Amino acid sequence: MKIGIPVETTSGETRVAMVPGMVTAFTRLEHEVIIQKNAGASSFISDEEFEKAGASIVDDAKSLFAGADVIFKVQPPSADEVKMMRDGAIYMGYLAPLSNHETLNAMNAKKVTSFATEFIPRISRAQSMDTLSSMATLAGYKAVLIAANHLGKIFPLLMTAAGSIPPANTFILGAGVAGLQAIATAKRLGSRVEAFDPRPAVEEQVKSLGATFVHMEVPEENVETTGGYAKQQSDAFLIAEQEAIGARLPKVDVIITTAQIFGKAAPILITEKMVKMMRPGSVIIDLAIEGGGNCELSEAGKTVVKHGVTIVGTLNLPATLPINGSGMFSKNLLNLFKNIFQNEDNSLDFDEEVTAGACITHAGEIQNDLVKKSITGGNA
Repeated sequence: MKIGIPVETTSGETRVAMVPGMVTAFTRLEHEVIIQKNAGASSFISDEEFEKAGASIVDDAKSLFAGADVIFKVQPPSADEVKMMRDGAIYMGYLAPLSNHETLNAMNAKKVTSFATEFIPRISRAQSMDTLSSMATLAGYKAVLIAANHLGKIFPLLMTAAGSIPPANTFILGAGVAGLQAIATAKRLGSRVEAFDPRPAVEEQVKSLGATFVHMEVPEENVETTGGYAKQQSDAFLIAEQEAIGARLPKVDVIITTAQIFGKAAPILITEKMVKMMRPGSVIIDLAIEGGGNCELSEAGKTVVKHGVTIVGTLNLPATLPINGSGMFSKNLLNLFKNIFQNEDNSLDFDEEVTAGACITHAGEIQNDLVKKSITGGNA
């Protein structure tokens, strides 16, 4: 098959969906790769590097989309980009299908088969395909560096001739992939780190990174879906979390929040009243901002100071690390592609869990029940 990699047109996106090393991997599998001119420029990859790896360069998006059997992208395609695709083409990458209905309609009109990497099941054998986890690793790392840049004190304990400087206190809310990477990074910088997660099972992982696991008395509820994603909790559960978190805030210098609910708005874990409890000069990095944010005062795409606390709502942190972001995303797509197209004739097996879970559109119809409900208002 002929795989096409277009220039990412979303503002601020610096990643590219394939790096030269993955071009070589695809050509070894006897597939052809075409790259739009300058597609890798923001990731510091030249057209010459792609050509050396075995790819062909095309001048414009129209030629790229029309010439490819399969399109790989980082950011969801626009409806206009879909209209440039071949009838019956295949798409792989982020898709945001719960809200990107215009694009889905365009895909159905062109009978595009699409696979949204956000919908890959959270199962062990799919970890190598999971772009959400890969990018969360980068976001967790970068969040700590941003916090260190905004904090008016240093992270590590320091003994100087002018006296001893105590370490900063960092509090991580959520011990998923992003949270665990934030813990590890804050510890490497010398911070004293505590972490909270409503799942008792992650306590061992938190402690293995040298952080203290904060036990909080919250109502017993099932906190995960069968697919491994966080589940929306009751109001009583959320209030209990807020009260427990609030008890620690007067001693905290940095908070990094990572709590997100698949397909839902992020839960508010830090209210304005709680922000007022924090030390002046403290910092909150809200990694859930794309889902609305875990802090009531967060603003998407902005850094604001409220009640003496700096609150950072930076969007798309992985794009600030395009070299690693592109490399990891590209490898995820390679693994996903190899998993979906296991048959010699490239036919699709919808009885296979990853293929069925990630497929959003096929043969002119929506395949995913959750996406169907988002379109029909729950009447599917």
